[in-house]
Amino acid sequence: MAKKIDKGVFLTDTQPAIISSAAIVGGKEGKGPLGKHFDKIVDDSHFGEKTWEKAESKFQLEAVSSAIRKAGITKEELDVIFSGDLINQCIGSAYGLRDLEIPFLGLYGACSTMAEGLLMSAIYTDSGTAERAVAVTSSHFSTAERQFRYPLSYGGQRTPTSQWTCTGSGAAVIDRNGKGPVIIGGCIGKITDMGINDINNMGAAMAPAAAETIRRYLSATGNKPSDYDYIITGDLGITGSKLLIELLNNEGIDINTQHRDCGAMIFDPKTQDTHCGGSGCGCSASVLCGYFLPMLKKGDIKRILFAATGALMSPMACQQGETIPSISHLVDIKGGI
Repeated sequence: MAKKIDKGVFLTDTQPAIISSAAIVGGKEGKGPLGKHFDKIVDDSHFGEKTWEKAESKFQLEAVSSAIRKAGITKEELDVIFSGDLINQCIGSAYGLRDLEIPFLGLYGACSTMAEGLLMSAIYTDSGTAERAVAVTSSHFSTAERQFRYPLSYGGQRTPTSQWTCTGSGAAVIDRNGKGPVIIGGCIGKITDMGINDINNMGAAMAPAAAETIRRYLSATGNKPSDYDYIITGDLGITGSKLLIELLNNEGIDINTQHRDCGAMIFDPKTQDTHCGGSGCGCSASVLCGYFLPMLKKGDIKRILFAATGALMSPMACQQGETIPSISHLVDIKGGI
């Protein structure tokens, strides 16, 4: 059973394994620097469906189905699925996964949802509540634009600090007794709000949350940044990543060598006009599941910290003058057998 070592920080006992992962992305993401690492690239933003919302559900179902196939198991062998997305009431997850008939727990951590799902999967499998679990999330450029910003037909101009919501989904199967990269610990994030109210500068809003979570986990475990090949953030983008490094440097923690940000990696800002990079639940999920986990599995790297970040905002709250509270959840993953 997971052992608490500080408030919100734990180490696992059985070290549950991530036995498979899958990443399905859209055409723009497939043309980015990481395109060759994804399991499937879907050029049609509607994915053969009538609406973008139905397309996002299909992305998520495809990612889960692919991860299940790669694990060599059937859906009947899964005990629970943890999933969430950005659409109102997380309908991308609920509608996408309803036909699988797997016990379902819906999550909302905004763009930190993949790390939250992995945390819950680790706790459930480590405790014996479940033998196998799935963590999955998704996002879609068009569903997010419609909900959080402006209709696409509006043609609004994007600011230099803005990010491009990724179209894609990532899924991972976690097994209590399996083989693969293992989850050895985690840190449940605290809500952090530094007074940022610009919805086009989410990197600045989320960076303090990432800094707080990384600092708290390293402090509680006694680990150093040099213990990791990579310390990965979810989607701070270019601006947020610089701020994160500065915030941690001010506390005597230097992660500059190890730090990588999924939002800064998934697009080429010069050729793809994405300004500060990618965002959305599907951003960190697809980069983790398509790029970093396979490297751990092959032994190319030995250990990573995955600290996905989320802006816990809503259009209504922002219209009422609220600032943007943010959160970052962290998972410590080590290469396994």
